[in-house]
Amino acid sequence: MVQHRVVLLSGDGIGPEITAVARRLLEVVSERHGFSLTFDEQLIGGAAIDVTGEPLPSTTLEACQAADAVLLAAIGSPRFDSLPRDKRPETGLLALRSGLKLFANLRPVKIVPSLIEASTLRPEVIEGVDLMVVRELTGGIYFGQPKGRIEADGDVRGFNTMTYSGSEIDRIAKVAFELATERQGHLCSVDKANVLDVSQLWRDRVDAMASGYGGVEVSHMYVDNAAMQLVRDPRQFDVLLTGNLFGDILSDEAAMLTGSIGMLPSASLGSDGPGLFEPVHGSAPDIAGQDKANPMAMVLSAAMMLRIGLKQSAAAAALEQAVDRVLAEGFRTGDLLSEGCTAVGCSAMGEQLLKAL
Repeated sequence: MVQHRVVLLSGDGIGPEITAVARRLLEVVSERHGFSLTFDEQLIGGAAIDVTGEPLPSTTLEACQAADAVLLAAIGSPRFDSLPRDKRPETGLLALRSGLKLFANLRPVKIVPSLIEASTLRPEVIEGVDLMVVRELTGGIYFGQPKGRIEADGDVRGFNTMTYSGSEIDRIAKVAFELATERQGHLCSVDKANVLDVSQLWRDRVDAMASGYGGVEVSHMYVDNAAMQLVRDPRQFDVLLTGNLFGDILSDEAAMLTGSIGMLPSASLGSDGPGLFEPVHGSAPDIAGQDKANPMAMVLSAAMMLRIGLKQSAAAAALEQAVDRVLAEGFRTGDLLSEGCTAVGCSAMGEQLLKAL
């Protein structure tokens, strides 16, 4: 029997609740499909700070590096906002991405027919939307140097550096081009080349690579226009390629096309080593421990882990079909609740998913 080692990072807020649902489903689906999963639970974020004083203990990083895949729930809490930046939960997540050399973040956005009324946009705008945001994850303004704050002439100035090398752009563009060849053959690269030199380099490198992918139609769009077009006509997009900062913002905007950010999974991948799979949403500390969380994005992240990270496509499809079936039967957590549907909490939604599976 094939065995896979999976590190579980439940993290903060609603993380433990949605992790419990995903783990139970993974245990069932792996048994049904003839492979074994060994789970190793580790600390990250605020949970790690409480125990070790660090947002990413060395033991957690080492366990992740030795795993076949990493499944993360969520990190963060207002309790830690007063800490120095290098001690906050979010710094632990950035360090994990860097430590695993995860440069490509994939965020699929696909409209589920049974949820079309949950979106704040009109059905005729979002019906049939199926796009993929490809976000560069380990470069750009989040990691660029120098950065910090200085005092001079009686004032304080904060600064960050947005920087990309040609090789960093090439490797993320290659991921996007190859995805486009497998999808509808359209790639839209998002930048701000009219005012940023780094974006002009980005655009030049994407254009240079396009000649090697004759079957892919390439377009460019400024980030402000892309933000508008995502809510105006999202069906025009197939693969959206962009840098770290712009991708962070646009992927969350795209997530809301589905009606709730609680429905969107993601995968973060490197050239080799384990991938990191996590829901797009945050830790939602305001509802933590109240059994109100939507576990769907976590379950769909587990499905992405099975398909991409562990090459277990049949098991991944089984999880995805269970999600579709439960939604079609009208079960909803509070973030998706509408008239005529049955309200359930996180654990009860997990039970319905198990029945569907």
